[in-house]
Amino acid sequence: MRLILLGPPGAGKGTQAQRLVEKHGIPQLSTGDMLRAAVHAGSEVGLRAKAVMDAGELVSDEIVNAIVAERIDQADCQHGFILDGYPRTLRQADAVERMLQERNMKLDAVIELVVDDKALVGRIIKRADDAKAAGLPVRKDDNPAVFEERLREYYKKTAPLTGYYYAKGCLQSVDGMAAVDEVTGQIESLIGNNRNN
Repeated sequence: MRLILLGPPGAGKGTQAQRLVEKHGIPQLSTGDMLRAAVHAGSEVGLRAKAVMDAGELVSDEIVNAIVAERIDQADCQHGFILDGYPRTLRQADAVERMLQERNMKLDAVIELVVDDKALVGRIIKRADDAKAAGLPVRKDDNPAVFEERLREYYKKTAPLTGYYYAKGCLQSVDGMAAVDEVTGQIESLIGNNRNN
């Protein structure tokens, strides 16, 4: 099972990805984690990424794509994986398509968590208030101004992927504003339908 989860920051992709990992035993591939692992492993592409990061620059699409390709070749990805936070752009989506074709693989589904932006900001404020009340540190991106900037960035760069995957016939949508268990149920139902087709 190979899935991409789409949706703006705060939509619950991380929570749902974790539930899918636990239920289906497939890894969640986050570019941040993959970059750190490649650097730590000292692979050729990891060393290239380290040089760029040490210079304080952003890692290029080319390097990120190479790290993803290297990661999906690992044994734990043989039965599938969940891409979370990648692809972020149309160029990266094209790269995913190429790397899957080269390995005779295909995506089973691209699942978009559809959310209401105003309600999302409220969700973020509540998450920050809950963290403070529990004496926990507040995540840097749980600041409403920072969050709204991330939302704008998402709509500028990543939101076009919904049209890209819709045109390919593999986009499925779930109500990301529903209760967490309900969203999980919707995703499981979509995955089951895709496996039966």
